[in-house]
Amino acid sequence: MPDHFPLPSNYWEDTQPNRAARVPEGATQPNRPPEGDTQPLRPIRRPRPRRYRPTLLWLAFGVSGPLIAALGGIVAFLLFVPPPRANVLILGLDRRPNETGPSRSDTMILATVNPKGQYVGMLSIPRDLWVTIPGHGENRINTAHFFAEASQRGAGPAAAMQTVSANFGVPVDYYVRLDFVGFVRIVDSVGGIEVEVPAPLIDYEYPTYDYGTTVVEFNAGPQHMGGERALAYARIRHGSSDFKRAERQGLVMQAFFNRLLQPSAWPYLPKLALAVRASIDTDLDPIALLRLAPTILRVGPGGVDRRVIEGDMVRPFTTSGGAAVQAPVWENINPVLLDMFGE
Repeated sequence: MPDHFPLPSNYWEDTQPNRAARVPEGATQPNRPPEGDTQPLRPIRRPRPRRYRPTLLWLAFGVSGPLIAALGGIVAFLLFVPPPRANVLILGLDRRPNETGPSRSDTMILATVNPKGQYVGMLSIPRDLWVTIPGHGENRINTAHFFAEASQRGAGPAAAMQTVSANFGVPVDYYVRLDFVGFVRIVDSVGGIEVEVPAPLIDYEYPTYDYGTTVVEFNAGPQHMGGERALAYARIRHGSSDFKRAERQGLVMQAFFNRLLQPSAWPYLPKLALAVRASIDTDLDPIALLRLAPTILRVGPGGVDRRVIEGDMVRPFTTSGGAAVQAPVWENINPVLLDMFGE
């Protein structure tokens, strides 16, 4: 993975004291007085320097000097060097409590944050999308994580990132991964969320943790949802299409971010921090997140460009093994990719 947030090549040029500033090629030299035209300076009487104890002086310089320089460099880096666009693959794992084996990615969302354009976008990818899995041939896109984890524990995110990048032609810089239990824990940590349900929804075969089924139902209108309820709303597949399912996942994420902006949620932030630490696996380092955060906050939940790979972007077909999958229609998908991820 490439290094992130490199400093411009000329960042440190011409800033050191006692150096003549470089003049760009083709530019003219600044006006200078001819030699001999300046008046000689009168001698300056220097005051007698005060004496300090050498040990304390060197200690102060040795400690504060590097510290001030380091802090100054960090502040300049964070404030004046705009970070590049970052693409993050969000993976929701189909893993129940007490399961430890390899799992498929039940949810795949490719998010992008572009500080230069003040843009945040999220593209939901159907789990049944039929693509080429590097090293494994053609299969559902959600199997990339499973195959890699089955081969080597912890290799799933990199394989999923590689698969998305290879098929969509979009570089993927980071990943965020969590399972069902982690999702429930995070939503509950902020006291639940308010979701605006656009239409009634019912599933008579919603899968339970013990591999059975149950009935779940949602009425239209605003509803307060705890973690388990929000998970069910995001996961329901029977009674609606996979594309509607992706839209509901976007609604749940937007509701969660809306909750974070409410002052009533702020007392829950310490609990949220603990839940995130216990539930989320990511390679997004704190400095990268800190540099992207201003753009995310400035855009706000309502400004996020949420897209779904919709019905006209895929072609349903049945594989030779009898699996019902979705073949991508790239001529309809590529314009969306260019619009969301193009420079």
